Amino acid sequence: MTSDSAPPPSVLAAALSRVQEGVLLYRTDGALAYANAAAQALYRSHPLYSGAEPGLSDLLPAHALPQAREQGRWNDYLPFGEGRVLVAWLHALPDGEHILLLLQDPGLVRDSDQELLRRHAELNVRLTAAQEQLLQAEKMASIGQLAAGVAHEINNPIGYVHSNLGSLQEYLSNLFALVDAYDRALASPDPATQRQEIDATREQLDIDFISRDLPQLLTECRQGIERVTRIVKDLKDFSRSDRDHSWKLADLHAGLDSTLNIVWNELRYKATLDKQYGTLPMIECLQSELNQVFMNLLLNAGQAIEERGVITLRTGAADGSVWVEIGDDGAGIPAEVQQRIFDPFFTTKPVGKGTGLGLSISYGIVAKHHGRIEVDSTPGQGSRFRVVLPTRQPKLVTA
Repeated sequence: MTSDSAPPPSVLAAALSRVQEGVLLYRTDGALAYANAAAQALYRSHPLYSGAEPGLSDLLPAHALPQAREQGRWNDYLPFGEGRVLVAWLHALPDGEHILLLLQDPGLVRDSDQELLRRHAELNVRLTAAQEQLLQAEKMASIGQLAAGVAHEINNPIGYVHSNLGSLQEYLSNLFALVDAYDRALASPDPATQRQEIDATREQLDIDFISRDLPQLLTECRQGIERVTRIVKDLKDFSRSDRDHSWKLADLHAGLDSTLNIVWNELRYKATLDKQYGTLPMIECLQSELNQVFMNLLLNAGQAIEERGVITLRTGAADGSVWVEIGDDGAGIPAEVQQRIFDPFFTTKPVGKGTGLGLSISYGIVAKHHGRIEVDSTPGQGSRFRVVLPTRQPKLVTA
């Protein structure tokens, strides 16, 4: 820029008045030549300000000016009274007659920064809501995938309970017929003469068989109802949204068993289960979200097995952490694919068979728990996914 095109001093002063950093221009003798509005507000807020304009020696340490003259600049943090600290830059200008001092308050939030923070907070709320919706959508999609199997698991006990209730109705009818025979005998002048009729009725109605079969029939009905109750409880535990986001101590083995009860009908026809549980402490977690991780890994293990194989479920604890390992002896994952398996929407399954969100969501859930997922896979030999979690969540340290 040439001198002819340089803006007049009044324009420069107007421009600098809108800068939120303090701008102070000193002559080489240390006298103040110019201070913008921000600088005036800063030095007037100093506890030692007495009404006079401060010189360089009033604001800076003794070595600052010599260093700026020798090296062209000086920069450091500047104590500014009552625990306040500013960032200071001191520049020796090329004209040799002026020194430029810039002061910035690191704690100052500019209007533009405030707007950015507001937008960031708004986007964060939207992102959190979208993640929650995505998590629930994937969870419901997974349950939908298992719906036929869960229905089969419920229909089996309901079926034999219904059948047993039919038998129970017939047994009760026969028992009431025998009670009627006893009533007639008791009403007769000589009950002993009715003994032959009672014996014939007992034999005709097969009362001896009923007395042997009835306790077993009732036991089977109770077991069937308990099985349905357990499945419904497992579904409820698995699918609840934890909207209060409360971190609670939970038993991972109970969560694993609930998840297995839901998914096993999907896996039983192509895999056997090798369950090796270690001793685990209670851990601080959002259990229903971890259940979704375990379900995704179990389903992936089953899908990796083409015909018949083994799914291994192992757990253990060490050094303040617990781990859950789900492995299979299926096709394995090629090395070039392993780098992408946690990417959103990445899937090697046919169109319509997978969303590509299962592992991505699982990775996010484990990261939220300050844990990690480790993958060990060899093509043709199978894969092992290990989820490592801290037993307690780290707490924020406040000053």
